[in-house]
Amino acid sequence: MAFHELLKEVGGLGRFQILQMLFLCVSCTWVYPHVLLENFTAVVPGHRCWVHILDNDTASANGPGILGQDALLRVSIPLDSDLRPAKCRRFLRPQWQLLHLNGTLSNTSEPATEPCADGWVYDRSGSSSTIVTEWDLVCDSESLNSVAKFSFMVGMVMGGIILGHLSDRFGRRLIFRWCLLVLAVAGSCAAFAPTFLLYCSLRFLAGFSLTSIMTNTTVFITVPFVFLSVMEWLPPRFHAMGMTMAICTVCVGQMILGGLAFVIRDWHILQLVYSLPLLISFLLSRWVAESARWLIITNQPEEGLKELRKVAYVNGKKDVGDALTMEVLRSTVQDELEAAQTKPQLSDLFRMPNLRKRMCLLCFVRFAICIPFYGLALHLQHLGSHVFLVQVLFGAVSLPANYVALLALNRLGRRVTQALFLFLMGTSILAGTLVSQEMQILRVVLSTLGVGFSSASLMGSFVHGNELIPTIIRATASGIIGIVGNVGAALAPLLMILTVYSPHLPWIFYAVASFIPGLVVFLLPETKNQPLLDSIQDVEKERKGSRKGKQEGTYVKVTRF
Repeated sequence: MAFHELLKEVGGLGRFQILQMLFLCVSCTWVYPHVLLENFTAVVPGHRCWVHILDNDTASANGPGILGQDALLRVSIPLDSDLRPAKCRRFLRPQWQLLHLNGTLSNTSEPATEPCADGWVYDRSGSSSTIVTEWDLVCDSESLNSVAKFSFMVGMVMGGIILGHLSDRFGRRLIFRWCLLVLAVAGSCAAFAPTFLLYCSLRFLAGFSLTSIMTNTTVFITVPFVFLSVMEWLPPRFHAMGMTMAICTVCVGQMILGGLAFVIRDWHILQLVYSLPLLISFLLSRWVAESARWLIITNQPEEGLKELRKVAYVNGKKDVGDALTMEVLRSTVQDELEAAQTKPQLSDLFRMPNLRKRMCLLCFVRFAICIPFYGLALHLQHLGSHVFLVQVLFGAVSLPANYVALLALNRLGRRVTQALFLFLMGTSILAGTLVSQEMQILRVVLSTLGVGFSSASLMGSFVHGNELIPTIIRATASGIIGIVGNVGAALAPLLMILTVYSPHLPWIFYAVASFIPGLVVFLLPETKNQPLLDSIQDVEKERKGSRKGKQEGTYVKVTRF
């Protein structure tokens, strides 16, 4: 388009673009891990009831102290089904007779027990402090751990709805800076929250702002590659590079999180380590340039011209910047200005039957994929005891997984690729439920494979969705599909509440959520080697084989993407 020609003139990939991408990528290395923080700040340590004869420092019922800790534990805490000390019950009174029994209790009645009325004692060898130990989120309150994760994910859903609109109205830069500040303040205050309710409220604010930061970051680098295949500061030939940088940033951020969490075992400090640096990012973001395309389309051509001249000067093209005038700008971007006046409405997505069918199916597929994707990403403790290593592996496997997904999309097609990876993801999750807790290495391998397959499935969903929606309304449609996906992500931690009935039940749901979209995706048209659709009318008139006669130039654009 004409605006891309202007970008080439002022410097397609010059000093300005490199510095801006570097700043945004470094910032997002600290932003995205906020989604996964509770893998470490909400770890549930080993625990048992507080017992007077064991844990009272001022008095002891052990007389001269001839009994050891194991013996006192035996008479104070009943055994569970695995013959380990129960986590949520204690004997009403010490059962001294248990010290003299060998074998079963065939001739004795079951001793009376009670809940942990005086609190719990936690094993702090793995983590010195978590929100679980802070507010006793165990036993009857165990489900509140999932509520904390749910509050963050709900914030992401609401942020995607509200801040996406505000970003289009008030600009990318303003909303991006405001959200950086909100995330830094909310994350820092969460480390000092006196109550669990206040902590959840602050996590909601963090999730609310995080979505807009990730979206506007990819707008500055590449308009979200998960939503669009358009650019705002880079020419088309750098699309793939921008997408690759965004993917690598997220993966590197996950690996860094695993390393820092291994070193920092106190949740207050870890929360601050990932929140306070964002204040520096907020201060430095004053030099982030506003999107010139947005300024021009929103009838602010003078400001857009100023930003383009700034880019030209930073890229060492002062003569080009001086030659840019308002007349040149208006004549060059006339098509963009006319297109902005005839922008389709949201209702257009659901007015036409063929487009409506595509939107409903795409929303369902994204919703279903996000449930197991975040189910794996947010519950590392259920996958293995080495949560720090698992986090690093999850970040590392996502890099080759996305590359393999792009290869498969070009070779096998969009539908077969998604169905294949979704089937493999569901199989990995189901296999993990059948492996015993003692086989830690196998569990970690299956979980890592599941994350790789889920990343590949999500990549396939992004590409297929962009190709099925016409260009004229692709931005709006991608935003809606992304919001529906976030709803699925918000449901993922809630399903963990089902562990009170069976530890395998949530994972069975995650596996089913993987298999179903693998079948539904075949109800959508195949788009491999097909040109992109431009208008809603193209979608409605589309018939089998009708797109084969399109021009070869459009075909090249799609396969390159």
